[in-house]
Amino acid sequence: MTPNKEDYLKEIYKLGGSEELVSNKQISDTLKIAPASVTEMLGKLNREGLIKYEPYKGSRLTQEGLRVAFSLVRGHRLWEVFLTRHLGYSWSEAHEDAELLEHVTPARLTLRLDEFLNYPAYCPHGNEIPHTGGQVGSTSLQTLDNLSEGKTSHIRKVTEEKELLDYLQGLGIEIGNAVTVVSFGAYEGPLTLDLNGKRIQISYKAACQIYVD
Repeated sequence: MTPNKEDYLKEIYKLGGSEELVSNKQISDTLKIAPASVTEMLGKLNREGLIKYEPYKGSRLTQEGLRVAFSLVRGHRLWEVFLTRHLGYSWSEAHEDAELLEHVTPARLTLRLDEFLNYPAYCPHGNEIPHTGGQVGSTSLQTLDNLSEGKTSHIRKVTEEKELLDYLQGLGIEIGNAVTVVSFGAYEGPLTLDLNGKRIQISYKAACQIYVD
């Protein structure tokens, strides 16, 4: 199977395609691929028995498609832990190289890597690492921009996008940080935050991609 096909299966999985139909538009927007190309690839994956494709409705992973996607997501997130914890990678560097490693990691190596890392529950960006059955637990989170002024919460997850990851690390933000919204700038201006006792400002756009409990 080609890495391109694997990327489709992984994104369908991340969009909830193990349980519900994922629209072509969702896939197109996530992968930043033209709708016509997405439709063509979904047709191939459907014929190969990796997805169940319903025209004008969306796609859902088959058991075989879920097996492939689960393996990719699991390997990707374990590699991110290894690269940041043991090789000093930044958040964005780990995500970038894990995108490559996930396609060439056999099941035996994934098992050994998981054991070596002492079975981590989350990747460095806060995404849960699936361990059995290809499923992860559902946790109710909200984005930081929805937090009320004066309210304290904890950062649990951030969107895996290179510029955002570099921006957040530059501000000293880490998963698990206690954060309090001090004030909101007018017209979607920057948010002033108290981050573990340190006062910082963060853009509204970034706040919309930071998840808190």
